[in-house]
Amino acid sequence: MDITTEFAKITENMDHYITLLTESAFSIIAAVITLFIGLWIIKKISTTMFSYMERKSFDPTLRPFLRDLVGFSLKAMLIISVISIVGVPMTSFIAVLGAAGLAVGLALQGSLANFAGGVIILILKPYKVGEFIEIGSVMGTVKEIQIFYTVLTTPDNKTITMPNGSMANSTITNFSRQGTRRLDMNFGVAYGTDAEKVKSILREIAEADERIIKDKDIIIRMSAMADSSVNFHFRVWVNGSDYWPMFFDFNEKVYATFNEKGIGIPFPQMDVHLFQKK
Repeated sequence: MDITTEFAKITENMDHYITLLTESAFSIIAAVITLFIGLWIIKKISTTMFSYMERKSFDPTLRPFLRDLVGFSLKAMLIISVISIVGVPMTSFIAVLGAAGLAVGLALQGSLANFAGGVIILILKPYKVGEFIEIGSVMGTVKEIQIFYTVLTTPDNKTITMPNGSMANSTITNFSRQGTRRLDMNFGVAYGTDAEKVKSILREIAEADERIIKDKDIIIRMSAMADSSVNFHFRVWVNGSDYWPMFFDFNEKVYATFNEKGIGIPFPQMDVHLFQKK
């Protein structure tokens, strides 16, 4: 074989590989630059959109969900664009993406359920941002409804993240939706105490407090003759935001007034009778 011819073939192949490598390098650099610029633009779009929704008093329940949804969609489009810049054939990529999507979908059924749960929550609105809810053993104020999770803040300022899938399929108690709440309390007095006097004192305390909703009945009735006390049920209606302040204030006020009026507050006790056998 002619050495000159062989050398010419090697040189031609090297030129081809160098050209291919150069084109690939430019494509990779362009893809990386596109990726970083695209991520920066997507971040700006998400921030601007969220600020716009805040200025326009858009429903705060929808803000985080729409921000995350738009962000994920734009990032998916960016990834497809970057792959096409690198030179991967889109037909082959779409086929691979479809197979990968099926596998990922099967592996991430919980995440898909959480996304569907978030959509159901936003449509049916069993709770909104700012409302105080209870689900299972968890109670807290709704801080955000994200694309996959709901974020709650507990009364002692702990953050709890719960999956939307379980939230959409659980029993939810919403304490804020109605605006008013019924306050039920029980007070025990000693046997032998004048029942009408007790009811009169409790009614005076209730009527003197401006936070009580006067349009609704104030119910004060004897509820039980227990082992050590006669119990009176006290029922009034208050605004939701006044529920716990009223609960604590009423306990303190009733205790002080009962002591002032000479109403005995019993405690569990037992009478022991001894008999001498002759």
